Amino acid sequence: MNGHGDYGGNTRRHRALGACSTLLAMLALVGVVARALPSDLQTTPYVPIIVSATPWFILLAGLSLVLAFVSKRVVTAVVALALLAVNVYWQYPFLHPASQLPGRALSATAQANPILDDAYARVMTFNVYKGRADAQAIVDAVRDQCVEVLALQETTEAFVARLEAAGIGDYLPYAHVSSSDGMYGNGLWSATPLADPADDDVNSSASFMPGGTVSFAGGAKRIRFVSVHTTAPVPGYWNQWRRALDELALMRSHTDATYVFMGDFNATYDHAPFRGFLGDRFSDAARQSGHGFTFTWPADRVVPPAFAGIDHVVVDKGIVAGRMQVKRIAGSDHEALLATLAVEG
Repeated sequence: MNGHGDYGGNTRRHRALGACSTLLAMLALVGVVARALPSDLQTTPYVPIIVSATPWFILLAGLSLVLAFVSKRVVTAVVALALLAVNVYWQYPFLHPASQLPGRALSATAQANPILDDAYARVMTFNVYKGRADAQAIVDAVRDQCVEVLALQETTEAFVARLEAAGIGDYLPYAHVSSSDGMYGNGLWSATPLADPADDDVNSSASFMPGGTVSFAGGAKRIRFVSVHTTAPVPGYWNQWRRALDELALMRSHTDATYVFMGDFNATYDHAPFRGFLGDRFSDAARQSGHGFTFTWPADRVVPPAFAGIDHVVVDKGIVAGRMQVKRIAGSDHEALLATLAVEG
């Protein structure tokens, strides 16, 4: 009787494990299909939210594979292995550097005070959540990280006043902030003059995306920085979300400047419209540097923790990025994202 009981128990366990394996494989399959959809179809309701979690489907596929082996589900194991392979193929570039910062960039940006006439700079972007973020903590981060260019999103007049009172002008005295609705804005702050400031470089339907030109290498190189904030993919705004990213994609044809876009794109690299914006000209700094994943949202919850990298530093050809860092700053639902840039040539 004990032998039969053990056999029956093992059979039930195998069935349970097999069912879990199949369920996990099905969930991973949904994620892979959603990520593989073309830009037009990724505006299907809730698909952008599923796609934002794409890196985590590696865990689902991997666990499904293990359970399939244990429960001897051959078909499920083959499917799970294929899903795992596809996901690893998509995410591997985030772990393998496409370019390396020169040693001079690392030493120059590690000084106690920034060097303002070289070809290197520490930059930071942060969504301040309708002006609720801790202004003093932002200034402290700028000081401690020797940030030379700062992009902020969802600013308010009251927040900018708090930022100024906290001493941002001691480190980044040049600024340009613009607002399309008079309530929430986006801005740029710089340690050196912002030439040709504009309220909206993108002509975006989402928000004003201000731009300004910063000189590098003693004026030999001029880089156009833009503070980005696109429409969020939430119910009722799926098409507007894609439209805002498609408007950014038009910037690929602006060949009169070398660009760095920093901000809240409300999209990860796995979203087809974001990759469409990058095209063969622009590069996501985290992916280019092989830093790994830069999950910046949501930062104000325990469950779920930050799982989506929707804040980006995007660089033009001729710019190398590295030393990516995600930093928690109180008061916002985003984390700040920092990078070191080197202007080549």
